[in-house]
Amino acid sequence: MKVFNNILSQKAFAEANRYIPGGVNSPIRAWKQLGASPFFVQKANDAFLWDIDGNKYTDYCLSWGVFILGHRNPKVIKRVKHALKKGTSFGAPTQEETELARLICNRIPSIEKVRLVNSGTEAVMTAIRLARAYTGKNIIVKFDGCYHGHSDALLVNAGSGVGSLPQASSKGIPDDTVRHTISLPFNDVDQITHFFEQQGQNVAAIILEIVPGNMGVIIPQSNFLERIQQLSEQYKCLIIADEVITGFRHRLVTAQQEYAFKTDLTTLGKIIGGGFPIGAVGGRKEIMDLLAPVGPVYQAGTLSGNPIAINAGFATLSLLAQPRILKKIHDNAAYFSKNMSLLADKYQFRFHSSGTMFSIFLTPEKVENFLSVAQISDNLFADFHHQLRDLNVYLAPSKFEANFISLAHNQKILDDTLNKIEYTIKKVYSHGKHN
Repeated sequence: MKVFNNILSQKAFAEANRYIPGGVNSPIRAWKQLGASPFFVQKANDAFLWDIDGNKYTDYCLSWGVFILGHRNPKVIKRVKHALKKGTSFGAPTQEETELARLICNRIPSIEKVRLVNSGTEAVMTAIRLARAYTGKNIIVKFDGCYHGHSDALLVNAGSGVGSLPQASSKGIPDDTVRHTISLPFNDVDQITHFFEQQGQNVAAIILEIVPGNMGVIIPQSNFLERIQQLSEQYKCLIIADEVITGFRHRLVTAQQEYAFKTDLTTLGKIIGGGFPIGAVGGRKEIMDLLAPVGPVYQAGTLSGNPIAINAGFATLSLLAQPRILKKIHDNAAYFSKNMSLLADKYQFRFHSSGTMFSIFLTPEKVENFLSVAQISDNLFADFHHQLRDLNVYLAPSKFEANFISLAHNQKILDDTLNKIEYTIKKVYSHGKHN
């Protein structure tokens, strides 16, 4: 396997391993699935990253979906600089928090009130606590391959959820912590129907990524979404839409709006912070008003509503509300998707896209759930990623992660990437066989 030139990054990684577990502060950054050590970033701008060895990459990871406007958008940076002059944290309310909350509520009809937190994980923890308080029930149904943060109760092994007890997918989590969490196959109507026939009366909420982005981009089947809606109404449980990745990434703002899917609670993150740590949970007023200090459901955070994140997020969402900006982003995504679909047909691989998210699945078979993705060759993906990186194109370093198009990915940049992807596909993959 070809190893690209990153001598300084290799040295930096070795040094990081002396002080940081695994050398990274989030596991996926270690590139273990690629059988390589990661590059260390020096800087970023527009659609590009530079590593400390001086290599320049066209970036489709975009900090795992954060930078829909591209890196260092001038208007976002300007607002951040202005906010920094006032202070970095106050531990008290600011008017800007209300401005961002109002903007979110105005853009997402299912959200009447919103609580700002520090991460998507925190947002999901709060949503689940609210759902249990509102319904008086305990069981949470999730789907294999849908990632909802690293809180204990949601780190559950994939499985049928019927006829076997759930098990934690991480050490350090007691079995009692996950016993109320059931994980079912995504896009499988029969499995969720069967489970609800057995235990539906005990379900507080169904939580899902409407368009999963943590097993690659998987397109939901319409009958699957319809069945979730029906079961929610029949058994009086809530639906929590995890839109940490998909929120503000579709023409109609969210996946729930794009797919006409009714939700009770929504979690957000990534884009709404403009490059700074943030999360949010929002929904119907009667549910949200269960939160302290109004109601009995406790949630708090020292840096919740941090003024730098709030200002960066407000600048980002304000730009996304402009029709001209929105059209340009989605025109970029549509152009890339159209041409990638042609390549997928020509070379017999799978290309999925939704909004400005996309995934390349190196298989001729249908890909519709976590098991489908897991069966795709790890070696083939690693070779594909290495070859593209040698051509200065950076995709997310895992077959289970989504990639993204931004405002900064213009047609010239996309054409260059399309040519490099075709060149790479011809080298490593043809009609389902590894050359």
